[in-house]
Amino acid sequence: MKNLLIKLIANMIALAIASWVVGGITLEGSTTSRRVLTLVIVAAIFGVVNAVVKPVAKLLSLPFIILTLGLLIFVINALMLMLTSWITGKLDVQFHVDGFVAALLGSLVITLVSMLLNLVLPDKAEL
Repeated sequence: MKNLLIKLIANMIALAIASWVVGGITLEGSTTSRRVLTLVIVAAIFGVVNAVVKPVAKLLSLPFIILTLGLLIFVINALMLMLTSWITGKLDVQFHVDGFVAALLGSLVITLVSMLLNLVLPDKAEL
């Protein structure tokens, strides 16, 4: 349970930084508490999308991932971010990704922030 909470917090931080740095990613809310609640919901949806859809997408595109020397993974990450934006739009959550370029830049930011957070946050074995 602690590991799930740590991953949720890491996703929240990464998504918050991506929405702050990348111009095409918006996270809206009338108050700070509303934005934090939106961020929690988006991070949970993003975690579910990454846990369920991303492995299937990576398995189906494995030959192309090998052919592109792993660069296709960034495209898959961008598509997962766009899928998260689509789902949050259907749920009336104020998180939007405006186009593929913003999603690609956002996925790069999220990957970098997640890598840094994995160095700082405790691992499963330490819990």
